[in-house]
Amino acid sequence: MSRNLVIQTDFGISDGAVGAMYGVAISVDPKLRIFDLTHDIPQFNIWEASYRLYQTVSYWPEETVFVSVVDPGVGTSRLSIVVKTADNQYIVTPDNGTLTHIKHHIGIVEARIIDENINRLPKSGESYTFHGRDVYAYTGARLAAKVITYEEVGPIVEVNNIVELPKPEVTVNQGVISGNIDILDIRFGNIWTNVTRETFEEAGIQYGDSLEVSIANNTQQVYKNIMTFRRSFADSQLGEPLLYVNSLDNLGVALNQGSFAKAYHINTGVNWKIMIRKAAKVGYN
Repeated sequence: MSRNLVIQTDFGISDGAVGAMYGVAISVDPKLRIFDLTHDIPQFNIWEASYRLYQTVSYWPEETVFVSVVDPGVGTSRLSIVVKTADNQYIVTPDNGTLTHIKHHIGIVEARIIDENINRLPKSGESYTFHGRDVYAYTGARLAAKVITYEEVGPIVEVNNIVELPKPEVTVNQGVISGNIDILDIRFGNIWTNVTRETFEEAGIQYGDSLEVSIANNTQQVYKNIMTFRRSFADSQLGEPLLYVNSLDNLGVALNQGSFAKAYHINTGVNWKIMIRKAAKVGYN
């Protein structure tokens, strides 16, 4: 029985690129079950590709094969690899940082370089600009259809040598929790941080607490306000800012039925920082 094949790209669906990848996969095995993770990764945004894999991979069955193609270095000397995760799944991708979150949060037990002498779409040898179709979709489909074993992908490469992007860590200093704005919940405009629920618990923060939240891009502060840590959106008023625990058990910031990111022009990446502390209680005589 074939495995599932899940595809992620920054290609969009306005032309035939994704359709060509589907065609290659189906040509390998018409019985393959093919799914889209997303094709709306911002162009060349390797960080977001890495995060979307982390957001999704754990919820798929063992032996699912993922193909992730966000590849600004296509045609260069960057490696094409297939990794086996600690959860017994496979990811086919350029070795350009796309595996940063998987390596950090889930774990990679083995990595292999794709041997293009064997695992490359026939009659595509003169093309160096569409490895998503010619190398990744083809290899992923062959692996998912069990035409090849994992060992037949190609030679082993050391897991420690897999390229990683800089990944900021959360710090706690004198009651201030400092983290990173990793990604947007795009549809609703919420911002997702790398601050975990456990960090909040260790800091003694409970639902209902008022917190001072500051957001900065590099050293420039772009937002500062007091908001409440809520269990759900229904616990807040319409248009009220709030902190909440998102679906990855990390802290998010939102406007109830509004876009926090759009309202305050917030973006994501290693330069976008968030600082959280308990708000000072104001007393009156």
